[in-house]
Amino acid sequence: MSATTFYDLKADLPNGTSYNFDQLKGKVVLIVNVASQCGFTPQYKGLQALYDKYKEQGFVILGFPCNQFGGQEPGDDSDIASFCTLNHGVNFPLMKKSDVNGDNTNAAYKWLKNEKAGIMGLTRIKWNFEKFLIDKNGNVVQRWASTTTPQAIDSAVEKLLSA
Repeated sequence: MSATTFYDLKADLPNGTSYNFDQLKGKVVLIVNVASQCGFTPQYKGLQALYDKYKEQGFVILGFPCNQFGGQEPGDDSDIASFCTLNHGVNFPLMKKSDVNGDNTNAAYKWLKNEKAGIMGLTRIKWNFEKFLIDKNGNVVQRWASTTTPQAIDSAVEKLLSA
């Protein structure tokens, strides 16, 4: 069965349990495909700062580690968690390492890409640290390329939280 709304989705956590998106109702959510050995990896610090700034107002970031871009996420889930915590202080949820393109794309990314295409209508994720912003009603309102920093989307997050 494929998801029809954002809240029908779920993703696997590294510990083998599911993270059900229905717990995100009424929250603003940023979903990012992440990697530990990418030129954009320093964005982890900016993502954590954004999360710290707004989490008390109902903002959640979900990180989806992925090794499909230049092999830049070679570690297993426990390596990824250690790296993110030790080097970037990350405490927002990280999902189990998975694919965001191709035949084995996780359900969340299938849905996200279908909802909001990228530049020139292309749906595939081009690189690590692409970002999807979801409003309090589960609608994908914005998609940003890897080059867009977390600081650059602060105002969009703030606007949705105050809506």
